[in-house]
Amino acid sequence: MAKLSAFADEVGPELDLQIAELKKNGVGNIELRGVWGKNVMKLSDDELGSVKSQAWDAGIGFSAVGSPLGKVTIDTELQDTIDGVKRAVEVAKIIEAPYIRMFSFYPPEGEDINAYENKVMDWLNAMAEAASGSGVKLAHENEARIFGEGADHCAKIHERVPKIVGVFDPSNYVVAGEDCWDCWQKVGKYIEYFHIKDFSREKKSVVPAGQGDGKLAEVLKAAYDDGFDNFLTLEPHLSHAGEMYGRTSPELFATAVSALKKVLAEIGREGD
Repeated sequence: MAKLSAFADEVGPELDLQIAELKKNGVGNIELRGVWGKNVMKLSDDELGSVKSQAWDAGIGFSAVGSPLGKVTIDTELQDTIDGVKRAVEVAKIIEAPYIRMFSFYPPEGEDINAYENKVMDWLNAMAEAASGSGVKLAHENEARIFGEGADHCAKIHERVPKIVGVFDPSNYVVAGEDCWDCWQKVGKYIEYFHIKDFSREKKSVVPAGQGDGKLAEVLKAAYDDGFDNFLTLEPHLSHAGEMYGRTSPELFATAVSALKKVLAEIGREGD
């Protein structure tokens, strides 16, 4: 059975709605990014405890802390990011999540991030060291305009910062102009879980899994054939009406889950 998770805040800000829609659609985990209109990094310990208890009472666990760590320019203060890592570790321990999602920095305005490769690696190693020994893994997501936008740069990150594991986002690779199958060949051995969203070059928009150019069936089949057995985290982005993130209505969330389960059925897997 595939292990399904989701950015539940895409359904709406209220925790009871998030939990209800996950239960309704057979999704057993949350990558906690936001609730009650707050980013996960802004939640107090008491609020986190409440989120955890309500989710656990409903049979919902936590796959990761969906932090924004590393989504800053490389000319900011490193200590702010390190302090963020330490707080994210505390958050992960409270909700008992095994991963902290993170990124690899933007360039200063008007500059090329490639000129900062060594500094990026130094900062990523400092982040990894701040989380070392905690039992929680930092997981890097490929994302537009950061150093790790394309697969070649992501591979460099994992080679030079081996304590950081990988998250594979097919849609973001497509938006970057890359072929997802080629990307998988380059970074697959570093990947510990997936963000499930797809992108259609023809429509120039995010689409349900399997309906775009992300080659999800091919990539997921290869992953499972190689022994992958971890989270598939839905990040549908099927509407963009929210203030914090791209929102996905309950109806569109059901569409996203159904599309992923169809892809899994095509490759002989089931989702839970």
